[in-house]
Amino acid sequence: MRARHFAQALALAAGLTCGVMCGLAGAADTFPSHPIRFVVPAPAGGAPDEIARIVGQRLGDRLKTQVVVDNRGGGNGVIGSEIAKNAPPDGYTIVLGYAGPFGINPGYYPNLTYDPVKDFAPITMLATSQNILVVHPSFPARSVKEMIAMAKAKPGQINYASGGTGQSSHLSMELLMHMAGIKMVHIPYKGAGPALADTLGGQVPLHFVAVAPAIPLIAAKRLIPLGVTGSKRIPTLPNVPTIAEAGLPGYEVLTWYAMFAPAGVPRPVLTRLQEETIAVMKSPELANVYRERGLEPGGESPDELEKYLQSEITRWKALIKAANIKTE
Repeated sequence: MRARHFAQALALAAGLTCGVMCGLAGAADTFPSHPIRFVVPAPAGGAPDEIARIVGQRLGDRLKTQVVVDNRGGGNGVIGSEIAKNAPPDGYTIVLGYAGPFGINPGYYPNLTYDPVKDFAPITMLATSQNILVVHPSFPARSVKEMIAMAKAKPGQINYASGGTGQSSHLSMELLMHMAGIKMVHIPYKGAGPALADTLGGQVPLHFVAVAPAIPLIAAKRLIPLGVTGSKRIPTLPNVPTIAEAGLPGYEVLTWYAMFAPAGVPRPVLTRLQEETIAVMKSPELANVYRERGLEPGGESPDELEKYLQSEITRWKALIKAANIKTE
């Protein structure tokens, strides 16, 4: 009797296991059966939106469905990130995680309503780019060393612009000041566009600008480049040193953009998203599109992306604490 009951239990367990595994396999085989929403925690028109559209179109072609970009700006990326976190974990919602919402916000907001590590599953890095430290032509400094010397001679008297408190352009300058032992005055704007406009107008002399909008302005001599934020020079600006070369060894800041899904997406579906997105990253056609915009393709494994994300959170948390940066 016991042997028969034991055999029945084994058969039931085997059936349940098969049901679950077959169901997961079936989900991967039929995925996607309708369009995928790509949440971007930023307004339309900026770099995050552009990258999401470039990648989303190509991912949709591979998956044979439409990837619809859903811009949800506001709150330094908090609103869009919350929306993605609370979406059903079925693979039909993905999110663009980038330096501000995923790397900086955990250290900037004491009561952040999402955890970029626990609440999201990494897919892959989509792009990295450098920023350029530029000055208005009326500003006397022509090198990072000269700028640092001026700031030391006039503590708290030189202004710099950013796209907003807690944004990458703000923290890039905070890191520079922390490493150089200088103090300048932060002038935050509601977005990179207004900050750049006032830098061009000379109202604020210093600003970290993305590569794509900066290059034509530098060529027209409307802005003067002092240094780039990465570990190597930009091919289109070979004579502009890295900030590390120009006087601050060890300085490096990259603007990065990555794809995540809400935590809990079935493994076969998540793997499909990962494999197809990495394939997009490795296409020569994408590399050409990126090169024109000063971007480097991603394509790292999910594990590599998760480690990078954790290192960014740790890094910015330490700087925010050391510099006593508060929410406004």
